[in-house]
Amino acid sequence: MRHFKRVGLSAATGMTALLVCSSPASAASGPGAGSISGREQVFDLVATQTQGSPLIDVDDSSGPSQGDEFVQSGNLFYGGAVVGTYGQTCTLTRTAPADEFDLQCVADFSLPTWGQITAQGRFTVTAAGPGDIDFAITGGTGVYRTARGTIHGVRVSDTETHLTVHLIR
Repeated sequence: MRHFKRVGLSAATGMTALLVCSSPASAASGPGAGSISGREQVFDLVATQTQGSPLIDVDDSSGPSQGDEFVQSGNLFYGGAVVGTYGQTCTLTRTAPADEFDLQCVADFSLPTWGQITAQGRFTVTAAGPGDIDFAITGGTGVYRTARGTIHGVRVSDTETHLTVHLIR
């Protein structure tokens, strides 16, 4: 159970870091800059967890089981400056031998100057950890109201994830 809690929380943290540092690959100058309707904008964010629930164990078992979940939130950074916040909930959907399990996560990245981006995805966590994580952008608000694309997350630590956002709007 201890391994599940550590790896599971790290996996979620990895997803939340989907948005942060670097410069955008497009001509825009930030995560909400410009009107790029129908074109892809690529930018990096760093997600840093500030709050996280302990594992919510739905059946009080000694190990991971379907339905277990956790909730996290934190800050989003772009170029070293805080540009927003995120929140996510992850639910364990499949267990397997050798500390392997699948997580289904939904997240909201709130960038107050421009709007919100929503994302979701499912990935497998093994004893080695979650690895890189990819999520689908499912929508948004404000300048992101027609958002689609993907978010790729790389876990840097238990509380920090680097996110590369491939946004089409």
